[in-house]
Amino acid sequence: MSTKPKLGLFDLTMIVVGLVIGMGIFRTASDAASAAITPGVFFFAWVAGGLVALCGALTYAEIGSRFPVTGGYYKVFAECYHPSIAFAINCIILISNAASMSGVALIGSEYISQVIFDVEPTATTKAMIAMIPILIFYGINLMGLRMSAKTQNVLMIIKILMLVLLISSLFFTIGKDTPASAVAVTTTYSWSDYIKSFGVALIAVSFTYGGYQQTINFGDEVENPRRTIPRGIFIGIILIITLYLAVSFAYYKAIGFENLKTSRGIASIVAEQMFGPTGRYVASILLFIAVLAYVNVLLLSNPRVMYAMSTDGILPPAFKKKNEQKDVLTISLTAFAAIGIIVLFFAKTFDKILGFTIFLDCIGMATSAATIFILRKRTRHLDGTGIYKMAIYPVMPLIFIAAYIFVGISIWVSTPDLAWTAIAVFAAFLLIYFLVMGVKKKEIKGSLEKKETYEHHINQ
Repeated sequence: MSTKPKLGLFDLTMIVVGLVIGMGIFRTASDAASAAITPGVFFFAWVAGGLVALCGALTYAEIGSRFPVTGGYYKVFAECYHPSIAFAINCIILISNAASMSGVALIGSEYISQVIFDVEPTATTKAMIAMIPILIFYGINLMGLRMSAKTQNVLMIIKILMLVLLISSLFFTIGKDTPASAVAVTTTYSWSDYIKSFGVALIAVSFTYGGYQQTINFGDEVENPRRTIPRGIFIGIILIITLYLAVSFAYYKAIGFENLKTSRGIASIVAEQMFGPTGRYVASILLFIAVLAYVNVLLLSNPRVMYAMSTDGILPPAFKKKNEQKDVLTISLTAFAAIGIIVLFFAKTFDKILGFTIFLDCIGMATSAATIFILRKRTRHLDGTGIYKMAIYPVMPLIFIAAYIFVGISIWVSTPDLAWTAIAVFAAFLLIYFLVMGVKKKEIKGSLEKKETYEHHINQ
């Protein structure tokens, strides 16, 4: 009997890198710089974000090892918390994913706007442009068409090429007169200023480092997990930190720290520094294409998550509705695309979507990571059986949870309206759960009473 092939060190390392490196690095460096009062705070935020990601990835790896089920990232809530918490958190995770799709679509809108318009378009115009890829790929998926694996690989190829291009600018622009030579006004800051600045910068950094939580799904798929998981995650995160620092330093050298704070389409600006206006246009178009592929990936994957949640009874049965002829989850696909467009309609700017998304993530990340304390107690019998068990416990999960609480507080302080909106969404889903369960209990009670009445009449 053949054994199922398992992931080796290189496989797991590449999975971690692939999960984390998305489109954020081509935009969020500007947001982090805008929040950072000094270049030191800017670069320290990228290092700290990477270390938090390392703690989180190792925490999720052990959760996945102790609770190895398909779709573990959302099923672990039902295992460890009250069903109402599981329902509400899983729903806000889906909304966070839809908001991330909208945010990435806005990144693409900012880049392609440089090609279409001679002047900076309004936020409403950018939001309208961002809706186009969502609507296009919604229509494509609704017709049952699928992008091939080769087409989807375009996303990763473009990202890698752009990262290499941006890092190489450090060598191509040596000796050139770049904006980095501009000197900022010297200001004296207090410790509270540094802490607040670091917290707000970490919001953008957290968005860029997201994705490692999916390591929860590979706990039982790794060869020699005790050794391979920590090494693979450590190497992967170190590679990502190195890449992000190198790219951020390239932005810093090519654009200048003060200009980086207000610049949009930063990758294309660096390309223009190297190759002139043509390089800027080509980079803008390539990144917009990469955004199209990313939007399609989310529209392909998230409706299937909604289908799985409906199958498990977490979402209503309507989300299981499928067009059998075209193999399309019509209700789930429509709902997910609609959420993304609604977020764009109300938020319009990347900054607002970023704060809203990360605050929802703070709730999901902190509560999901905290399940490690529950699972460790419930699965003591698995210790010593070969599963992955992180070192320095409980320091790593505590650092991770504390970091996301800190980020959540930073969002609350800097943009309280976004935080209250996110809390209201979470509370609304809790209310929906109890209302639905109340209706179900009444229906069950009513059917039992009818049954008892019927049996009573029969007995008479």
